[in-house]
Amino acid sequence: MATPCNGGERLSGASGGAAEPRPKTLTELPAELLEYILCFPALSHTDICSVSRCCRRLHDVCHSSGKVWSHQYKLRWPRLQRLYRQNESYDWQKEYRTRHMVCLQIQRTVVSISKRFFTEVPCVGQVLGDSFTEIESLGAPEHFCEDELLSILNSDRRKSLTLKYYAKKILYFLRQQNILRSLKAFLERPPEEQSALEGAVLVDQYCNPLADVTLESISAQLNDITEKVKKYLRVKNASHPSLRTSQGDCLLVEDFELQRQVICALNAVLYEQLQFKGNECDYYNPLNSYIHQVLLRRTGIPISLSVLYMMLARKLGVRLEPVNFPNHFLLRWCQRQASSEDIYDYVYIDAFGKGKQLTAKECEYLIRQQVTADYYSSISTTELLLRMVGNLLNIGKRGEGNEKSYQLLRDSLDLYLTIDPDNVQYLLLQARLYFHLGIWPEKVLDILQHIQALDPSQHGAVGYLVQHTLEHIQHKRHPIEPEVKRRSAPEHCQVQYSVGLVMKHKRSGYNCVIYGWDPKCTMSQEWITTMRVHQLPNGANQPFYNVLVQDGTCRYAAQENLEPHSAPLEIAHPEVGRYFTEFTDTHYISNEELQTRYPDDTAETQRAVHELYHVNTPPNSGHPAAGPSADHTHHHAHNTSNTPPN
Repeated sequence: MATPCNGGERLSGASGGAAEPRPKTLTELPAELLEYILCFPALSHTDICSVSRCCRRLHDVCHSSGKVWSHQYKLRWPRLQRLYRQNESYDWQKEYRTRHMVCLQIQRTVVSISKRFFTEVPCVGQVLGDSFTEIESLGAPEHFCEDELLSILNSDRRKSLTLKYYAKKILYFLRQQNILRSLKAFLERPPEEQSALEGAVLVDQYCNPLADVTLESISAQLNDITEKVKKYLRVKNASHPSLRTSQGDCLLVEDFELQRQVICALNAVLYEQLQFKGNECDYYNPLNSYIHQVLLRRTGIPISLSVLYMMLARKLGVRLEPVNFPNHFLLRWCQRQASSEDIYDYVYIDAFGKGKQLTAKECEYLIRQQVTADYYSSISTTELLLRMVGNLLNIGKRGEGNEKSYQLLRDSLDLYLTIDPDNVQYLLLQARLYFHLGIWPEKVLDILQHIQALDPSQHGAVGYLVQHTLEHIQHKRHPIEPEVKRRSAPEHCQVQYSVGLVMKHKRSGYNCVIYGWDPKCTMSQEWITTMRVHQLPNGANQPFYNVLVQDGTCRYAAQENLEPHSAPLEIAHPEVGRYFTEFTDTHYISNEELQTRYPDDTAETQRAVHELYHVNTPPNSGHPAAGPSADHTHHHAHNTSNTPPN
């Protein structure tokens, strides 16, 4: 029996032939379902842009503040999510566009720095001005730049090596600029609001800008140690007032016996339980000055251990003061109720010597010399930081003239001159260092002008540096065309190996990669004699190779001492990205700049790899740029000093 329908129509059965219901089109689906479809991970931002242009319905679904663009943004840049509040509305399409523009500008900046500094010591701050003005004009938050640099650094470990090399330098520079701003703000506070721990953390952060060092994490570690001391103290005196304090409380224990109990408990936990100690074996290691490394390695030098000891004592209600004692930093503990000027009213604590307590006379025995009463006075946090940075400066000046020691010297000079900007001695050292390294000549002139205004008696040294810096600037305006070495040249017929091959030194056993070569030794006669090159069977009249060594050094090796590595491996050298863009399991691929100087070596390396390891290598399609040619000699910083860190 037929069922009547509205309008007198009837539903047909199988014999009726009526049309089936029309399927819905995509645009007729509910908005929630469309959003779900458009959030499919395979769809890119270009796909979403194309979809939104199809019709008004899809354009509305893909509105800039909606779920679709929010998903695109979060999918591509997950690290940035912590910076957004969950319940607030954002223009996600605008955020995406700005972040994407930063990505493109950062990559252009990295490539431009690579091309400019292939034959020079990279000084990122010298060239970032114009490039980052463009980024700032986008109105982008600062964290967008950092996120893009981190994205580059966290990409495939073996690829984009040149991009990573310069991205790391830019990130290093940008973070240092932020830390310097924080340090300047710290120094502008009243002295009583300047924490020695916070100052030490800022020094640590500036010298290690790529490490994850925060005041919060350091404070948390000190709080953990404080709790251990309280636990020890509770066994000795369950009613001790220090046990009633919580984190952030400002307690001051007045009774000397109760103070003594805190000091004894602190010594027991710090030196016996946790095994903190002075680093006598590797005293000049800069890690001894970085507070996060002192906590990690449980060793340091007198000043870093004193900062740690002083802050722990303060958390437990005992006030100790820093003492700028020569060659050995100390703390002093007043034995009277009121502050005293008499040096004999204090006990002096040697944090480097496991908390040993000394009299004023015993302090002189410690350094084997007599000193005046002034040296027993307490110092401010600013003076403490100058002493700490001064130690790092002296370590940098003692260095071996490699990039690591130069970086430490540059960083510690930056810090020292931020704290004491009119120190003529260190301003002159900074100018000489930059001049010696051939970097940032415009800044050298600014420094020299400042020195001349502060101390006209320095006109001799200033005049010499000004003259030669101006010559350097003039020389840079007319750069010399790079030397191109073709393997087909008759004088290169003896060169067996090519750029990018992973080698092993026959005598020393080290692993390395070739980044340059000469048909014969080009070093001075003095170097040839010192390195006993004349004792080699082929002497200096054989090809020599510039190599990056696994231990982080750069060497100049004779052909007869090298052989292809039987099982090529990555060379963990900090300068690899300056010359190469990729490691392919058998060899390194030269970047654009290195290929320009050795145009025939790419094909020769591929031929050698096929012959040595029986693998086919795809032809190199070219990669973005990178770094400078080899510097065979080790530079030494001016005004070196053997003053120990303390």
